Amino acid sequence: MSTANDQAVALAGVMGGEESEVDDSTTNLVLEAAWFDPVAVRRSARGQSLRSEASTRYERGVNRAELELACQRAIDLILEVAGGQVVCQAAQRSDQGRQWSNVIELRLVRVNQLLGPTLVDGTEDELGAAEVEQTLTALGCELEKQRSNAQTTWTVTVPPYRYRDLEREIDLIEEVARLYGYEKFKDSLPGQSGLGKLSTEQRLLRKLRESLRGAGLTELQHYSLGSPEGEGKIKLANPLLAEYSALRTELLTGLVDAFVFNREQGNGALWGFETGRVFAAAADGALSEGDRLAGILGGDVSTAGWLRGGKDQPLGWYEAKGVLEGVFQRLGLKVDWKADSANTMLHPGRTAALVLRGRTQGWFGQLHPAVARDRDLPSQVYLFDLDLHAFLTALDDDGGRKVSLLKPFSSFPASDRDLAFFVDPAVPVADLVTLMTKTGGKLLDGVELFDDYRGKGVPEGQRSLAFRLVYRAGDRTLSDKDVDPVHQKLREQLVKKFKVELRS
Repeated sequence: MSTANDQAVALAGVMGGEESEVDDSTTNLVLEAAWFDPVAVRRSARGQSLRSEASTRYERGVNRAELELACQRAIDLILEVAGGQVVCQAAQRSDQGRQWSNVIELRLVRVNQLLGPTLVDGTEDELGAAEVEQTLTALGCELEKQRSNAQTTWTVTVPPYRYRDLEREIDLIEEVARLYGYEKFKDSLPGQSGLGKLSTEQRLLRKLRESLRGAGLTELQHYSLGSPEGEGKIKLANPLLAEYSALRTELLTGLVDAFVFNREQGNGALWGFETGRVFAAAADGALSEGDRLAGILGGDVSTAGWLRGGKDQPLGWYEAKGVLEGVFQRLGLKVDWKADSANTMLHPGRTAALVLRGRTQGWFGQLHPAVARDRDLPSQVYLFDLDLHAFLTALDDDGGRKVSLLKPFSSFPASDRDLAFFVDPAVPVADLVTLMTKTGGKLLDGVELFDDYRGKGVPEGQRSLAFRLVYRAGDRTLSDKDVDPVHQKLREQLVKKFKVELRS
């Protein structure tokens, strides 16, 4: 803000005030050849939503060394065209041009190291000090050779009109090459080169994306900026738009927005995933960032609606879970599922924590009913959010560097056993399956839950589960003598660890 007698008269570098404007009755003028900070001018113009010719010029920067020349030119025009008379003129310091120039140290050895040898008329040689001095002097630079240095080194004072683009040693070397002539430098290739290849992280990330796309999910990409509302947001000091003024702290909100937009455009259901970086600010001011993998599934993506009279078939929780399990199976990752309600965007009773190597590394669950209601979405929408680094690390250790081996299918018949029992509903089925798989050993080829019942005939506070266990050997047909001891041991372990009441 420009002031006169403690009164505001102009918004510096943007717009003058009404009281100080020039009109037909103006007889006295005060000319000012000013220089304003480009950043401050840009912020002022944007903050006031005021674009002017002055702000356009000043926010791009002006040559400070030629302010005196510009002021004198304006005075000459007023005297010549309007018949004015100079009453008083303040003197400029004679050393201002040097003060506003950049002073850079330039090394001859660095010039030749970057540009390489010259080749003129078949003669190969290095660029000499005379050529460098001649080139930069022609550009308007002032060179002072440093005497105390064993190597040829100059202190270069850049001409004021080039202070914005000649700031470092490499800028001067570029000017030497440009003015001396690129065609005068010898063409050469590196003596030894190697084949390019993807890094381990890139290769694993491509494999993960390929598996998700193979499961029917479309890869999405959103801005890393979002709304400033919410806790832990890192807000930008100079945002372009208010709705994109903070770094995102999670990916799920963007996926829900994409799902809503897809429905509003009449494009139907959306199965998608996204990999990206998220940011967070702790209460003590510490900043953190990390990479996440998130996805969304919901609605009917099939093309057989005519079989159901044009009605969509909602996606079930276990069907959505099976999509993600299929991805893990294809990647060779062993992921455990445990009931959890830590993620506030997911249904507290229909959310599972994804446990990898004994640690929770993500969540999968149904969209929270309150969020679905507010966004006018169906309840059968499912989300997952994973720590990308943890899964890539596990993929690198477990399957990323291993060659898949073919396991021959046994030509001998399997022996099936059904196992039914009453158990406390709080006991996860995953824990039961883990125990049966561990106890069954190599003979147990598969465990499948085919019945889960609660109601009449089931003791209060219990549920009835029924599993089909498949026993198979690769070298012989199993007999009852082979299967019965293993099956009995499995039953005993279930009773001992989970207090089940066996029914068969």
